[in-house]
Amino acid sequence: MTIARIDEQHCWGRPEWITPAGLLLSSFANLLGRELVSRDGSPLDQAQRLFQAPFVVVSHGPDAAGGWADPILNYGNAAALALWEMTPEQFTQTPSRLTAEPMHRDERARLLERTRRDGYVDDYSGVRISATGTRFRIERAIVWNLTDAEGNHRGQAATFSEWTQIP
Repeated sequence: MTIARIDEQHCWGRPEWITPAGLLLSSFANLLGRELVSRDGSPLDQAQRLFQAPFVVVSHGPDAAGGWADPILNYGNAAALALWEMTPEQFTQTPSRLTAEPMHRDERARLLERTRRDGYVDDYSGVRISATGTRFRIERAIVWNLTDAEGNHRGQAATFSEWTQIP
């Protein structure tokens, strides 16, 4: 699957992608004091810009029961969808724990707890796995909490632009 193929689906223009994009952008700016991408234009313009960004952006939210026991991926831009080798529909039905191999899930859980506690982490590196089993190491990822305008916890997100495939 290529980024061009994913982009042709224009999933970024669907309401279920515009709303998370806005939450990602506002939470990032509030916590880190800078913009992830330009927030010029309409929410649709911002959603398109985030989806087409040349770096990975992913997030997860509550599980199917509305709790946090097993968060589900709820956003992935084109770079993320290509890296994890999934369609938008597959991606948004995947428990986020499955992005890491079982042996790396404890490390991932510690990262998410550290993020919950501190608001964001800007120095994360770790191993992840795609839907087809391709392993890759991400470097210098930023992971942050997603919070709505009322201050309610809505999930966590990550962005990174450096990764290396692992043979």
